[in-house]
Order: sequence, then C-alpha cells, then structure tokens
Amino acid sequence: MARKFLQMGYTRSRRYANHKSGRKYKINPQKAGSAEAEKQVRNKILSYEVDPIKAESANIFKQKWIQAKTNEKYVQLVARHKQMYEQK
Repeated sequence: MARKFLQMGYTRSRRYANHKSGRKYKINPQKAGSAEAEKQVRNKILSYEVDPIKAESANIFKQKWIQAKTNEKYVQLVARHKQMYEQK
C-alpha cells in the first residue's frame, strides 16, 4: 500500500478514535463567514470520546506507515526523486 494511503488511514483512524462522530468541530470552520470567524470556530473543538478499538486501528496504520517509510527500496526511490526533482 502506498505510504500516502497509510498516512491517510492513520489520520482518519485517529479522528474516529478521538471523536465518535468523526467530526472534530461542531461547525465546519471553512464555512465561517470570515477569517476571524473561522479562527473562533477552530477554537471550539468537540470533546474527546476515545474509542480503544479505533485507536488500535490507528496504531496499526502508524506501524505500517513507519515500516513503509523505512523500507530500503522506498528510501532509495525517495533519494532518487529528490536528486532528480529537488535540485537547487
């Protein structure tokens, strides 16, 4: 599985582990009228309802993500990509 999808799986699992509904905010901050209103909405985080089963799922995703990140072939490909496209 691609590192990106493992990372996404981890963050989504953590979201559901922390918030039963999967929603972090009561109101979507991006739908706030102004930048100031968005900042105020972002300060109103819903309370945590930790779910140990979903937290374990997030832990599995994180372990696999780290395993993928340290894979020898992946490290070589990242180095080659950086050499080809991130030259300054």
